[in-house]
Amino acid sequence: MSLNRIFDKIKREERLNFEDGMELFRSNDLLTIGQMANFVRQRKHPDNNVTYIIDRNINYTNVCIAHCDFCSFYRKIKDTDTYVLANEEIGKKIEELIEVGGYQILMQGGMNPSLRTDFYVQLFRYIKENYPQIHIHALSPPEVHYLAKIEKKSYTEILSTLHEAGLDSVPGGGGEILVDRVRNALTLGKCTTDEWLGVMEAAHEVGMRTTATMMFGHIETLEERLEHLFRLREVQDRTGGFTAFICWPLQPTHLLSHLQEVTGFEYLKTTAICRLMLDNIDNMQASWVTQGPKIGQVSLQFGINDFGSLMMEENVVSTAGTSFHLTVEEIERNIKEAGYVPKLRKMDYELIN
Repeated sequence: MSLNRIFDKIKREERLNFEDGMELFRSNDLLTIGQMANFVRQRKHPDNNVTYIIDRNINYTNVCIAHCDFCSFYRKIKDTDTYVLANEEIGKKIEELIEVGGYQILMQGGMNPSLRTDFYVQLFRYIKENYPQIHIHALSPPEVHYLAKIEKKSYTEILSTLHEAGLDSVPGGGGEILVDRVRNALTLGKCTTDEWLGVMEAAHEVGMRTTATMMFGHIETLEERLEHLFRLREVQDRTGGFTAFICWPLQPTHLLSHLQEVTGFEYLKTTAICRLMLDNIDNMQASWVTQGPKIGQVSLQFGINDFGSLMMEENVVSTAGTSFHLTVEEIERNIKEAGYVPKLRKMDYELIN
């Protein structure tokens, strides 16, 4: 099956449709798909830079009332090893981040019924008062949806309050596959597709930027994988609020151990197709945390322009059994050896020095 017709559309900057996307997913011509994705990447980013960020993952609680088959991190309310971090504990983690040149915290936890909006307001104010230079990238759409639900408020009300208290941007966690058939099969008690997207649109409306994600390689069909991308593309057409997209394959846990692990071939092909379909999201981030730095390097030829984060203290993926770690020096070495210039960035992709 020749992909020349699709490549011609890309060269003419014509938007790919659903049929084009399915043709790409059904093709095993990895090199041509990668060539197309790299063409788009170079058109969007004609310089030779690959960006990265130094941030720290802080899981402020491990209590969550949702049940996700792929999550080994969460704890039920009555479990004996639950926790909620105190301000001082979070402050210590931030100080350790600052010591290594970090600028941002990625703060997520779960849907903890004991934590209401006032908890987050005082926490964000504490961080901004004591560490004003820190960018707070926090609370995934399921967490925001849960707050709005239990407090009987709109997403806009919740997000406006949190933004005023110091929340700077919203991460794309909890997206999985944005098709309710898949979400209902994998999760219990989590927000729907429309609710996830609604939180993101509300965040954009109140002036915050967000990231978009996709966790693939489980029970979704190729059509559903593509539908996920189209739903994100539609929101981006309306708001322009997504700064970046990150996809990674499911890390099989004990509940999903019967599933075959996604290969490097499938990861690279899916990543490249995401670059081709999401023509209105500028930045694509590598998932070397799950795939390892070698595949991370190769992905830079498959549409990726960002090497992601240093990821101090990654807990959620590592509890599923697969997680790689790199220092700043190792991140820069991997970028340089792949033929690019490493550049430190902020969440909005503004370069730092």
